[in-house]
Amino acid sequence: MDEFLNPGTSVKMLSENNCPILAAKINFMRKLLIGLCLMGLFITSVSQQQKIDSLLKEYAKGGSDTVHTKVCILLSENYRNTQIDSAVYFAQKGLSLARERKQGRMEAYAQNALGYALYFKGDYQGSILAFRGYYDAAKKNDDAIAMGFARNNEGNVHIELGDYVTALERYHEALDIRTEARDTAGIAMSYNNLGYIYKDLGDYEKAVSNFLYALRIFEKQNDQKAIAATYTYLAAVYRRKKDFQLALDNLNKAYLIQKTQMDYSNMGISLHAMATVYGEQLKYDSAHIRFEEARILYEKNKDMRQLALLSADLAEIFSRQQQYDSAVHYYQQAIDRNNSIGNKRSLASIFLGKANALLLSHQSAMVLPCLDSAMNIIQQTGNKEDYKNYYKISSDYYTKIGNSAKALELYTLYNTYKDSLLNESNQKAIADMQVKYNVEKKDQQIRLQQSEILRRNILLGSSLGLTLLLALLGLSYYKRQKLKQQTRLQEEIMHQQDMATKAVIEAEENERKRIGSDLHDGIGQLMSAAKMNLSALEDRLNFANDQDKLAFEKSISLVDESCKEVRSVSHAIMPNALLRRGLSNAVKEFLDKIDSQVLKINLHSEGLNERLDTNVETVLYRVIQECVNNVIKHSGANMLDISLIKDAEGISATIEDNGHGFNVAEKEKADGIGLKNIHARVTYLKGELEIDSAPGRGTVVVIHVPL
Repeated sequence: MDEFLNPGTSVKMLSENNCPILAAKINFMRKLLIGLCLMGLFITSVSQQQKIDSLLKEYAKGGSDTVHTKVCILLSENYRNTQIDSAVYFAQKGLSLARERKQGRMEAYAQNALGYALYFKGDYQGSILAFRGYYDAAKKNDDAIAMGFARNNEGNVHIELGDYVTALERYHEALDIRTEARDTAGIAMSYNNLGYIYKDLGDYEKAVSNFLYALRIFEKQNDQKAIAATYTYLAAVYRRKKDFQLALDNLNKAYLIQKTQMDYSNMGISLHAMATVYGEQLKYDSAHIRFEEARILYEKNKDMRQLALLSADLAEIFSRQQQYDSAVHYYQQAIDRNNSIGNKRSLASIFLGKANALLLSHQSAMVLPCLDSAMNIIQQTGNKEDYKNYYKISSDYYTKIGNSAKALELYTLYNTYKDSLLNESNQKAIADMQVKYNVEKKDQQIRLQQSEILRRNILLGSSLGLTLLLALLGLSYYKRQKLKQQTRLQEEIMHQQDMATKAVIEAEENERKRIGSDLHDGIGQLMSAAKMNLSALEDRLNFANDQDKLAFEKSISLVDESCKEVRSVSHAIMPNALLRRGLSNAVKEFLDKIDSQVLKINLHSEGLNERLDTNVETVLYRVIQECVNNVIKHSGANMLDISLIKDAEGISATIEDNGHGFNVAEKEKADGIGLKNIHARVTYLKGELEIDSAPGRGTVVVIHVPL
């Protein structure tokens, strides 16, 4: 067995299982393969340096032709992973020369090289401007392929900034350009990009679907490097899903292709990714083996950028193992490596990681410089996630040193950024719905275009005697396609309506949870703290008379009542019983709070011993809550019967009161939102709703939801 290729079994595990011969063979094979890889890397490294030296000699010759400009661009590309400042310099030099010499195509390539260099340097706004310049120059040259790349690359930068809405716009612009230009490889790349966004948005099924679509195109083109890259993207999805075996399987597929292609740089990236998967599985021995193998490849390839990433990931592994001194060491190593090449892309998060490790290892005196360094970078990048983490760690630091006022101030800022990121998450969800519709529409257009091309080829290749027959068949085919298209369009409209309803209901529930949590954890805790402080003051104050003391005690009582009211409201917004014990108990707890002298309520439940789907429980609870509130507010009833019955077909709810009733038809035409909300929620569950009422004879509401 080749252990170097199979991360599922480590040498240490085999030796502990008393298999010394097999372990020795594996060690030999592993060392042999590493030796072969290092030999190849040495050759590659020497070749790379020779290439740079050759380019520098060519650059020193000067000249005013296209070759001299192109040399600057090639030097920028070769310096990306080792000397970022040099990469920026040569890209800017190439751009300046291209503009002076009016070399339009070279100007486009120089803008692209500058965009990449600034991206690796962490100057995202500058990178965006460079890629826009790349697009404008490519457009002047009527180069559709380059235009697609420019929009694609700009979208990548917006992903780094967390701006998914703009990133989606750029990716779709790239897809449109590539589709029109019939750039098959570019189309596949765009689907990979869309899959990457779906992965970040948490729609893993759609992410995998896009990656597999791209994979099929790359396999048809036999583009081995792109195939391997797509396997790593699939692995990232499965890692997010915690399906670690599938993640490792895809990384092994990528590694085998890269090994065959002698792609040592990407071999290191695949091993690095395997190490992070093992780390999440808590298989730290296997993780460290893969990190070491990746480190060897990176060092031999002089890839300082990847070495910096590896150090940061190693620090994270040691933090998980609570080996904070080792974590601090590797965080500092990551900082030093990034500084050595001028890479500021992830420095803020690394400084924050080091600060947190120092705090956990009780080295508080060294925390503040790390936090200050992080803030200097965050103020340049404006990354909200880094701001949030900075304020959280800073709050923990000031709590640790006993400055509770400063800690509270920073914790308030942490909550502000957390809420801001939550709102951005809602924007991502909306963008996700839009992109699903757009991608499906693009897929349909591509299929129709391919079908049209096939039909034309058949017509052109047919004999003259079959022309009439083929025309009739084509007409019949067109009518069938049109009918199918109308059917698909109708289904899509219904699907979009369902999606919209679901988004509204989920957004409403998320907002209820957030408000309930903020009331309980924020205002509630502050009120409790105020009451505790007032109670502590009572023993230390000397009241002038009994009236002052009585007034003070009334103040404490008012604060206590406010605490109870806040707790009551937060529980009504998102009842704990629903979260803990299910629908039946939540409804019972809600009904128990209603004064039985005003409204006598009988509750009967059956078959609800097991928990239902969370969405079903939440929506049914809100419907029953709305119905009961309507009875209390409008019906004038003194008796209410509620039954909840679950059987093999689904769950049925009946709410019947003895109030004065109402005209159902008139009520449904009115502008009130109560009944509309009930209808929308039941429809969302694919259920049925019946309301039977008339003036003077009460109301019966019957709901049936299939499970």
